[in-house]
Amino acid sequence: MNLKNMLTIDTSVTKNPSLHHYLLGAVGPRPICFASTIDKKGNRNIAPFSFFNVFSSNPPIAVFSPARSGRTGKQKDTLNNVKEVAEVVINIVNYDMVNQMSLASSPYDHDEDEFVKSGLTPLKSEIVAPFRIKESPVQMECKVIEIKELGNQGGAGNLVICEILKIHIDENILDNKQMIDQTKIDLVARMGGNWYCRADKNSMFEIEKPITTKGVGFDNIPSDILNSKILTGNDLGQLGGIEQIPNETKVNDYKLMELSDLFMEFEDNATNLETKLHERAKDLLKQNKLEEAWKTLLTFNN
Repeated sequence: MNLKNMLTIDTSVTKNPSLHHYLLGAVGPRPICFASTIDKKGNRNIAPFSFFNVFSSNPPIAVFSPARSGRTGKQKDTLNNVKEVAEVVINIVNYDMVNQMSLASSPYDHDEDEFVKSGLTPLKSEIVAPFRIKESPVQMECKVIEIKELGNQGGAGNLVICEILKIHIDENILDNKQMIDQTKIDLVARMGGNWYCRADKNSMFEIEKPITTKGVGFDNIPSDILNSKILTGNDLGQLGGIEQIPNETKVNDYKLMELSDLFMEFEDNATNLETKLHERAKDLLKQNKLEEAWKTLLTFNN
């Protein structure tokens, strides 16, 4: 990255809506929740929020933020409702309901029911007053434990901190261990502008978390690999995640069995050989073949 080509934003002088667009364009994809609330007269409201996430599992805490209108500075019905009735159902949005979710985000009047407008189905909750959304694959009944107002101007957020009391999960998205299958839930997320993204099999990938294991780290990667013109910092991070670097015997066996043709082809051109080995290692990393990538790279000096 060339730092000379970076746009620098001073948030003290850059005002909404420009600052709003920069933040939402940069921070994403953001998960989307459909907050279902009710006022003291029993009027229902549902509204989607991408300023949303979970922040604790013990106790189970979710937070979403209804921001003031950037145009009028007006508070959202959702915020007014949770101040009157401190309960909410957080419904997770997936691809099958994304257009109905978008429709419900329209600026309807307080006395208009977004369930009716969006065609979504209200489902009576078990322990809180607001209704669940039947079409949502995961519905969380919550009590509101705190509301933190972040400002009083247009664009200012309001953190609605919720304790999750009961979770309802569509059995169709569960795996054989009764856990949520990430390939079945078909989640969507918010990007900047009018853009969304879909978390399907084509866009998802796995990285094993080093929670109980420790990778060797950058400091144990040989300098000729660190200085590669082929491998990126991301590739090197993947290499640094290995628990144990293959020993010389494994490297030599791999060289003999898998790379002998390559070494014969470039036996008189060390520079081209190194390039080809690094290209092959990069391809192996894309296939998540970490040990094979290491053995490929280490053969150059063996």
